[in-house]
Amino acid sequence: MEMFCYQCEQAAQGKGCSVMGVCGKDPKTSDLQDMLIKVLCDVGSLAHEKSIRDREADLFVIEGLFTTVTNVDFDPDRVESFIRRGFAIRRRLAGEAVPEEWREEEGLDQEGLALRGSRLGPKADVSRYGETLGGLKWLVIYGLKGTAAYADHAHILGVEDQEVFAFFHRGLHRVSREDITVDQMLSLALEVGEVNLKVMEMLDKANTGAYGDPVPTKVRITPVKGKAILVSGHDLKDLYELLKQTEGKGINIYTHGEMLPAHGYPKLKAFKHLAGNYGGAWQDQQREFDQFPGSILMTTNCIQRPLDSYKDRIFTTGLVAWPGVAHVDRKDFSPVIEAALKAKGFEEDGEDKEILVGFGHASTLGAAPKVIELVKSRKIKHFFLIGGCDGAKSGRNYYTDFATLAPKDTVILTLACGKYRFNKLEFGDIEGIPRLLDMGQCNDAYSAIKVALALAEAFQTDVNSLPLSLILSWYEQKAVCILLTLLHLGIKDIRLGPSLPAFISPEALQVLVNNFNIKPIGASAREDLEAILGRSI
Repeated sequence: MEMFCYQCEQAAQGKGCSVMGVCGKDPKTSDLQDMLIKVLCDVGSLAHEKSIRDREADLFVIEGLFTTVTNVDFDPDRVESFIRRGFAIRRRLAGEAVPEEWREEEGLDQEGLALRGSRLGPKADVSRYGETLGGLKWLVIYGLKGTAAYADHAHILGVEDQEVFAFFHRGLHRVSREDITVDQMLSLALEVGEVNLKVMEMLDKANTGAYGDPVPTKVRITPVKGKAILVSGHDLKDLYELLKQTEGKGINIYTHGEMLPAHGYPKLKAFKHLAGNYGGAWQDQQREFDQFPGSILMTTNCIQRPLDSYKDRIFTTGLVAWPGVAHVDRKDFSPVIEAALKAKGFEEDGEDKEILVGFGHASTLGAAPKVIELVKSRKIKHFFLIGGCDGAKSGRNYYTDFATLAPKDTVILTLACGKYRFNKLEFGDIEGIPRLLDMGQCNDAYSAIKVALALAEAFQTDVNSLPLSLILSWYEQKAVCILLTLLHLGIKDIRLGPSLPAFISPEALQVLVNNFNIKPIGASAREDLEAILGRSI
């Protein structure tokens, strides 16, 4: 069975995975996901063209898009179930006007659906439209996937917007039109960025409404003696429910990867058995999970192929799935708890070490008067946003080098799991303002944007005129939609790495360069840093 996937930064040879996904996705699952995208476009087009408000269709679209994000769902049976669910919604929305093609699709078995999907993916679109338009089409689809992930997070916490649902339908309809042009596709990509900003605002409202505004908090990064559960992914509600269900059971809860920022939320940090953070970013999980002496809960994306050494004590929930791994639903984490009680746990305390998190927009803007004073007095000369996804591919040491080389009169804002490249290093402070400010998860790019806009207003200028540079790393589709948001806002001179997306053709890249001066990171962090600052360091 064939496949072609180039949606993540680690695409084979920088071009695309055609035999097996670097992430571990097999060809059948990949092709089924491409088939699912086609069904999502069908449903979205029907809902848009008929101006239908249909809750089942709304939720199907965001959940279906999210389930195809890198490192979410590796189970072909579950992907097939999404496709079948889409068939039923599609037929209901269509009424009596059901094309023969759809009837044929509905009669296919799993192998047939995968074969159909193999003829519908990005490779087919590049053949049909050419690399520029075909690549831009999938840039839009990948942006929609990332935005859907954030919309799903917000929905789980009860925050929704009908206009956002309508945009997903409209976006899927427009991206699948045969007569769309390059300029129209670029315009649609920026519209994805615009809507993603709104969705990130919704998610920020959902998270802070449920758990309070993050506050600066010291987080232990070494274990304490006792039974243990490790929570990875992004879903704060899963963590909250697990914390409630483990109270009084003698089990310590640790965060991993993108769950680290959870420690800054007042209603989460109030649980005394939220013991600390264990390990680093997602790509190190096989080694770290193997060594973790408890059970593991994977929420949202980030899962890798589990090793046999811990396959019986790792659990998935929500949209995450891996064949042969136990899946828990309805927020009942008793199997996870039972597995933790059976495991040996940590037999002794580790050395007491801590890092600082919790610099969301509320706490950071609370310090804005002091920051503005330090900028005006030239004690802070520049801000660097060094953030984004981490990954296993070589070249990401650039971000460590950049952070450590940044002069002591500069401040580093960081977010997402890319911060694990340097967040355990000591950067000191500038008159009480920490030089490293951890702003949270990838979706907390909203906080960074709010801070940047507030600083621009304070200095009566625009973001591009601030002493602020964006040094971004990307891996998957959430990073894509955030980049589109930054471009929608007109932010220029972004440095992106460690390599540029395979789905952006040289011609399409030139359009981005011409409009936004987006550029790849250089071979040397020092050279890039000196070019930005205009001086030697």
